Amino acid sequence: MEAVVWETGSVNDTIYYVVGAIVLLCLVAVAGLAIKKRGERRRPEIPTTPKPPAIEGPEGEAEEALAPDAAGAVQAEVREPETGEAESGEADLAEVEPEEITAAPIEAPESVPSRMQRLRARLARSGGFGNALLKILSRGDLSPADWEEIEDTLLMADVGLEATTQIMDNLKKRTKVEGTRDPERVKAILREELLELIDPAADRSLHLERIDGDPASILMVGVNGTGKTTTVGKLARVLVAEGSRVLLGAADTFRAAAADQLQTWGERVGVDVVRSDREGADPASVAFDAIDKGRETDVDVVLVDTAGRLQNKSGLMDELGKIKRVMSKRVPVNEVLLVLDATTGQNGMRQAEVFAEVTGITGIVLTKLDGTAKGGIVISVQRELGVPVKFVGLGEGVDDLAPFDAEGFVDALTA
Repeated sequence: MEAVVWETGSVNDTIYYVVGAIVLLCLVAVAGLAIKKRGERRRPEIPTTPKPPAIEGPEGEAEEALAPDAAGAVQAEVREPETGEAESGEADLAEVEPEEITAAPIEAPESVPSRMQRLRARLARSGGFGNALLKILSRGDLSPADWEEIEDTLLMADVGLEATTQIMDNLKKRTKVEGTRDPERVKAILREELLELIDPAADRSLHLERIDGDPASILMVGVNGTGKTTTVGKLARVLVAEGSRVLLGAADTFRAAAADQLQTWGERVGVDVVRSDREGADPASVAFDAIDKGRETDVDVVLVDTAGRLQNKSGLMDELGKIKRVMSKRVPVNEVLLVLDATTGQNGMRQAEVFAEVTGITGIVLTKLDGTAKGGIVISVQRELGVPVKFVGLGEGVDDLAPFDAEGFVDALTA
């Protein structure tokens, strides 16, 4: 009886051990499965860098690096973070980067007739020396003191001594012959005299005929501070508005800022710019390269900017003459335009004379004519040089340059 009890206890103990072992094994198995599943769930989160292999390399390499045994599942889960990143902000940066390196959209230039009408109205509002003359004429009967005041006003407006003398003599003579002191009639006579000196019949067009398929060329000259480089950009817009294909040459190699400024204008207008990578390079060489590229690309006009050379620097003026000679070896120089600041008055006249001797200027571009009483420079510069004013600038806007209209100019002064 005792032996049986002992055996039964031993069997029970054995059963307990077996059951415990089985339970322990099950727990271990369950824990192992849980760990494995947890590892599989976390496995696709490994590529957490901003640029995972699936983006940088070929698709095959990305699959091998991530999960060759479960490529489909891994790829599906890897693409989800990319979509999330596109929504969160990294894709925003990717969208901004192309905008930073893309050139600004080309601006459409204002048509020439439109800008002429707008600038004529602006000149009329600015008044110039015409306002001072009208105040004198509005007094009624003109006394000797009034006549002297008219003469002083013309001189202060930089009409020039000889031109002023001619205007005053004719004005007094005609009013005496007609026996009138009526302000409106005096103003009308004054308008006629100014028009005669400015000469509405003068040829103010740009002669840009192409010869044997070569492009026409324009050389822009002028001293520092006149707005020459800006005028080159504005003139390019005028030519583009008229349907011409234009190329710019940055021959002002002494100032890197000048070439950069011209480059910016080229991007705005949509034209190419030829420039030197080296500051202080030979300006004549840059002008030569610009002409050659113009011939290769079949443009209509090559517009060459030059350094703002002081009229008392003979060496620099000689170099300017060299630029013109070098350009002439490739194509005829159709126009040499001198950019003058209208506010410089008679000093601008001296500049014009020196440039005319060196380069043989064919036309004048007057800048900063808005809001100034120095409009008489138009008369004096044409009278002294026999060269017409072809363009005027009446503001700082990109389209504030227009062909000079003699009648509109005089009407605005005497309105």
